[in-house]
Parts: sequence; C-alpha cells; structure tokens
Amino acid sequence: MKTLEQVYRDYKSETFDGRDLTRLMNFVPEFDLHKLGVELKDEYKGKHGHIPFTRENVLEQLEKDVQFGYGKARGMRGISSELMYNVVQMWNWILEEGLEDFDEYGSYGMPLFGETAKKYGWELD
Repeated sequence: MKTLEQVYRDYKSETFDGRDLTRLMNFVPEFDLHKLGVELKDEYKGKHGHIPFTRENVLEQLEKDVQFGYGKARGMRGISSELMYNVVQMWNWILEEGLEDFDEYGSYGMPLFGETAKKYGWELD
C-alpha cells in the first residue's frame, strides 16, 4: 500500500468535482491537506479530524464507494457512476493489490466495481 507521502507526491485527481479528494482528505491530517491542494475555509481550520491511513480503513471506505458506484451504474447514472469509477480507481491505486492498473470502463464502470468487489469478497447490492 502506498504511503501518504507517495499519495501526496503522485496522485492527480481525475474528477471534476473533487469527489476523490473529498474522500481521501478524510485520511489526511489537517497540517498536510495543502499537499493535496486542499485549503480549509477559516471556519473549519483546527476542526479537521482524520481517520488513520491503514489498509483496513481504506478497504472499509473502498467497499462503501464500490457499493455506491455500483448503485449509480445500475441506475445508469452516467456522471455519478463515472465519478465513482475514478474514486474506486484511486483506492485501488493506493492499495496496490492488483487492480491499480485496471482501466476497463464499459457499462457505467461495472467491470471495475465488479472486479473490486470480487477481489475482496464483497456482495454487490
């Protein structure tokens, strides 16, 4: 799994709405948010908590994002499913467990959602 320093150095957002960074910043200490290009509004400064950046915590978030993306794909929600495809790609890139180079989009991102769920033994709702 990549370190946060590797993520800061190498990750480039692929979403137009920052959906990936919004999720990623939950794992980043406030003093490092600037390394992602994120600056908190004054009213949020000093209040940003973060989740420990562990494989288990990343997998927990990835499962939620796979389920959410899969739901959007099933509903043929093109923009939402594509954005979640990018989020799931980000987590797979961070985890480095065999799906980091998976780039088959097809059918609203279903191949990536399906392969990720299969790899980790998750049932898709």
